[in-house]
Amino acid sequence: QVQLVESGGGLVQAGGSLRLSCAASGRTFGNNRMAWFRQAPGKEREFVAAISWRGNTYYADSVKGRFTISRDGAKDTVYLQMNSLKPEDTAVYYCAADRVSYRGGYSERPQTYDYWGQGTQVTVSS
Repeated sequence: QVQLVESGGGLVQAGGSLRLSCAASGRTFGNNRMAWFRQAPGKEREFVAAISWRGNTYYADSVKGRFTISRDGAKDTVYLQMNSLKPEDTAVYYCAADRVSYRGGYSERPQTYDYWGQGTQVTVSS
């Protein structure tokens, strides 16, 4: 059974940092594009960051310069380092993976991704 398990969320003050982790099990995603999305109450799920199978990274404008996505192939884990957090970053953060290996580029559309984690809550207080 394929699973993505996020961890690292929590409560932090504005200006603080958190690092989210997404560990895969059941299959390897080392050659697959992966992404982070987030969803705030009453809002649609939105793209945050993605990493291609080649390791190229992409970010939403709202997080560019503050968040960094990376992967550890040996651990089959993807990370999201979040710095200079703002109250508007408060949301449930989800990890997602494309089932197709070696697919080029990235996508900001949730429908593109086949596997999802359960989400981890990030709350930024002002």
